[in-house]
Amino acid sequence: MPIIPSNHNPLSNHNPLSNHNPLSNHNPHSDLSSDQAGPKSESNTFQEPVDINQTQSKSHTIWTAARQKMHRFLWVLLTGSVLLGATAAGDQYFELSKNMEIFATLYREVNTYYVDDIDPAKFIRTGIDAMLKSLDPYTNYIPESEIESFRLMTTGQYGGIGALISKQEDYVVIADPYEGMPAQRADIRAGDILLEVDGQSVKGRNTDDVSKLLKGQAKTEVTVLVRREGESKPLEKKVMREEIKISSVSYSGMLDKNTGYINLSGFRTGAGEEVKQALQDLKKEGMTQLVFDMRGNPGGSLDEAVRISGMFITRGSLVVRTKGKVKEWEKDYNSYYNPEDTTMPIVVLIDGSSASASEIVSGTIQDYDRGVVVGQKSFGKGLVQTVKNLNYNTQVKVTTAKYYIPSGRCIQAVDYVGKDSLNRPVKTPESSRVAFKTRNGRVVYDAGGVSPDFAVEPAKMSNITAVLIGKRHIFDFATRYRSRHEQLPASPDEFEVSDALFAEFLSYLRDKDYSYTTESEKALEDFKEKAVKEQYFDQVQSHYDALMAEKKKSKEQDLERHKAEIKYFLAQELVSRYHFQKGRLRSAFRMDEELVEARKLLNDKERYQKLLQP
Repeated sequence: MPIIPSNHNPLSNHNPLSNHNPLSNHNPHSDLSSDQAGPKSESNTFQEPVDINQTQSKSHTIWTAARQKMHRFLWVLLTGSVLLGATAAGDQYFELSKNMEIFATLYREVNTYYVDDIDPAKFIRTGIDAMLKSLDPYTNYIPESEIESFRLMTTGQYGGIGALISKQEDYVVIADPYEGMPAQRADIRAGDILLEVDGQSVKGRNTDDVSKLLKGQAKTEVTVLVRREGESKPLEKKVMREEIKISSVSYSGMLDKNTGYINLSGFRTGAGEEVKQALQDLKKEGMTQLVFDMRGNPGGSLDEAVRISGMFITRGSLVVRTKGKVKEWEKDYNSYYNPEDTTMPIVVLIDGSSASASEIVSGTIQDYDRGVVVGQKSFGKGLVQTVKNLNYNTQVKVTTAKYYIPSGRCIQAVDYVGKDSLNRPVKTPESSRVAFKTRNGRVVYDAGGVSPDFAVEPAKMSNITAVLIGKRHIFDFATRYRSRHEQLPASPDEFEVSDALFAEFLSYLRDKDYSYTTESEKALEDFKEKAVKEQYFDQVQSHYDALMAEKKKSKEQDLERHKAEIKYFLAQELVSRYHFQKGRLRSAFRMDEELVEARKLLNDKERYQKLLQP
């Protein structure tokens, strides 16, 4: 998602609300309590009854003061707003004041009289989340406890050991150590089961709890005890934490002597510099054409999206325009650095998970006819969020604008204002999408994401492969393989799962559960249930049993039927145990249909140019 940091604000020179809250020194909820009358002990003495009127009087005094401060706060809020007319301001002030007072008195009554004690923080958080959820999925409250996680999402930086973890039954397991990071250098491997962190057992703890134990200030040591496949005793590993920086460029390299490849997984702080360095390095290796892969990229910093887009277009060109309710937030973002290359053929890969900032880049390249977009229609998120600081070290990420790419279109697919009869957001129908034109005059449409210039149907994973991955059988087999083999017999680009190795995998599965229920089986079960209720099942049972038997027989052949697909994913997991994330990507290249089509397109200059013409 395009995020504007809190220090990026056209109103920053005059924002009377940024550090002002009349309620900041007083929390009216903290003074509320529920006095209880009743026996003190097992003796015959009784507590004097509480005067409920006196209790209400004290509460009334507290809430009266709170309301007075709230009224002053609301007046500041409205008089500090931008260009509200006097009548509109008065009406809005009344509505805000009325509803804030209703909320405050409602909370007072519930807190005083509800049968059980109420956790104020949890209770109010529920209300805040529900209120913001009614706007859109991207306007979120960020409590102090989640600030660090949000910082990791936007910057990719944290203090820790550099590894992904996942839950497996009662324990947390190392899922993927980052290459070159402290965990990998300490020989902590994927599949290692975490038993203790600094002497504390982590059995039964969730990944969030264990993550907090592993993270810490750089240059501090953490001791982990792990159980490893093939080792009779647990292994103790001492790891020096570092400032971990997760790269936005997951991989870059040459696919052949002319074709460069960059995989951009996010738009974290510094993503533009990473892409620039990758482009320069690939040019030194002889790159004359580029595959720019943003599949699965959920977005990130708006500034980084503008910088990356500007690497392929003329300096000073419009990249994106933002428009919001506040006039001062309307701004044009132009490319501001000298481009890296404005003529090299480019194919951009996108899919249904490419969103926000990745749609700005792919849409800009498409609108200027600078390259060909290949894959599937993107997600369709044309909203910009701004992070604002609140009291008590909390923040709110609020949608402040929509963005419009160079052709003038906004690619937002869902209307969160207009709801259907069930109060659900409405997706813009194809018939309502408005046509725009690229620089060369090609027709493109708004309100539905970025549509590819050359569509490739997404590969559909079979049920059996999904189960083998979901139940961790492929992961666990790779863990066992790594414990028995110090090296992989081939490079990531060349390694393939042989028939002998696949037979070993099938042998490994013999005592494992990889059962699953297909949609057709669910339909048959549903049919049986209804037929029994209607007393027709006896007449069709033989046909039902025959269908179920045939289905079972067919499923038993799934391992052989989908052998090539299973080998493909098994190879990626095995390669990652020796060559980590970059190796996994390289291993996937051979059967990547979108990548294969991209390379064909780049090597067919006539076809490439034809796609850029109206």
